[in-house]
Amino acid sequence: MGLHKVLKIVAFALAIIGAIFALMIIAGDEESALSTVGNMLYVTYVILGIVVALVVIFVIKGLFAGNIKKTLLTVGVFLAIVFISYAISSGTDLDLKPFTDKGQDITEATSKKVGAGLYTFYVLAFLAIASMAFSGVKKIFNK
Repeated sequence: MGLHKVLKIVAFALAIIGAIFALMIIAGDEESALSTVGNMLYVTYVILGIVVALVVIFVIKGLFAGNIKKTLLTVGVFLAIVFISYAISSGTDLDLKPFTDKGQDITEATSKKVGAGLYTFYVLAFLAIASMAFSGVKKIFNK
């Protein structure tokens, strides 16, 4: 039996279990619904664990099957973008006093990490859009 069939059966079984728990939540009273929600969370954790494990396995399998030099170069460029984004993020752009007065634990370090994430997103979005535009223009001129 192939891996695809096994995964299909596991996904179908987990879907049935999830549907049963959902029906138990809808049909039950408040006390049983709370315990059922807890059980539903355990099913969710199991599914998340399975998905993460499979992603890691197939990424490692693909890494060794493909061009490892190109993959490491791509990962290096991504990490460089993240580090540069963190370096140019100041963390002092936002007045944190209103947040700390409300009891929220937001520091300059947290603000710097959020800023770095935003800069990383902007750079990666620009690169994705530019690569799609370049590919489209190249395809037009090659016809």
